[in-house]
Amino acid sequence: MPDQKIIKGTQIVADDWNLLRLAEGQEPAAVEVPAGKVIVPLKVWQAQKEALASRADIGVWLDSDERAEELKGELDKFGVVAVNFPKFTDGRGYSIAYNLRMRLGYTGELRAIGDVLRDQLFQMKRTGFDAYAPRPDRSIEDALKGLTVFSETYQASVDNKLPLFRRHARNTPREHTDVGAGI
Repeated sequence: MPDQKIIKGTQIVADDWNLLRLAEGQEPAAVEVPAGKVIVPLKVWQAQKEALASRADIGVWLDSDERAEELKGELDKFGVVAVNFPKFTDGRGYSIAYNLRMRLGYTGELRAIGDVLRDQLFQMKRTGFDAYAPRPDRSIEDALKGLTVFSETYQASVDNKLPLFRRHARNTPREHTDVGAGI
């Protein structure tokens, strides 16, 4: 995958990580993890943790039916954590990302992989993703535009901890202590 590109932050960059996917029926404990930067499935990490833990070039990816809590206490071992979106209508990856950032305190690269489309990138960013591997049959340049489709957000999230009504001054008399005053 030397010419594979991803979106990292707001830039299109070369992807120097290889994604390891298991073939159907392949046992996680028996799969050979190649040298170099490799993002392995959670099940491979769990089965081969002893052998892989000393490598600085290992990342891990979670499928949408796996829980972020499975990596509690181990997140500092990974150069990247990826979350797979098996189809664009499966939104469980957003919750996984949120949990990784807010509940488990993960600060490294958090990458969206799988069926990643332009329309999802803005919300992915809001829940904590900072790298995106759009579907290969789509334009990565077009997908990049998905990060800037909205100029303002209403709700608080990973990217902005305050809701809109807390971020903007209102012409509300100071004697009001009601948080909703002036809305």
